[in-house]
Amino acid sequence: MSIGIAMFLYSLSMSLSPGPINMMSLSSGVNYGFKKTFAFVSGATIGFTLLLILTGIGLANTLSHLSGFYKFLESIGAVYIGYMGYKVMSSTPQLQVDEKGLLKFHQGFLMQWLNPKAWIACLSGIVAFNLKDSDTLLVTFVSIYFPTCYVALSIWAWLGSKLQFLNGIKNGVKIFNRLTGIALILVAVYLLFNAHFVPSAVL
Repeated sequence: MSIGIAMFLYSLSMSLSPGPINMMSLSSGVNYGFKKTFAFVSGATIGFTLLLILTGIGLANTLSHLSGFYKFLESIGAVYIGYMGYKVMSSTPQLQVDEKGLLKFHQGFLMQWLNPKAWIACLSGIVAFNLKDSDTLLVTFVSIYFPTCYVALSIWAWLGSKLQFLNGIKNGVKIFNRLTGIALILVAVYLLFNAHFVPSAVL
């Protein structure tokens, strides 16, 4: 298997697998449709790509010298994911009436930088493909990961838009929002009390 194919399969599996960003894309797709979710998808993709680039050129090594940084990342990331889960859970089920909860570009961007899954994806990829010692491989990895992430998150948003039929079911979207929000809050609780994000292999 060529390294390009391996990079693609890695980026595809990491981008498509369920996580906070995917859940938010799905939820926004249900509530507001694909087009209105695209700004959030774009912010999340660009935010992740920038994180991947900076991590690949040495951000992880720099931050490793800050005592407790990764533990802080776990905690603040979990709190933010829990907050977003609360927003989803309490959002209005009226599709055309209220767009106060519509996710914006900057929210997608910020959420990736506070998302432990995004950091793990970046750091694990750097180790797996030995990107620290090759600028060419890093450029190749970023070039593959960027469109793959964009498409994967767009698929989640598109799937959400296909669930808009829930608007025709009494309390359908309301129940969906509750379940999605609770799922995100449970992820946040797990991260806060159980996860141990220690990417020492990168450093």
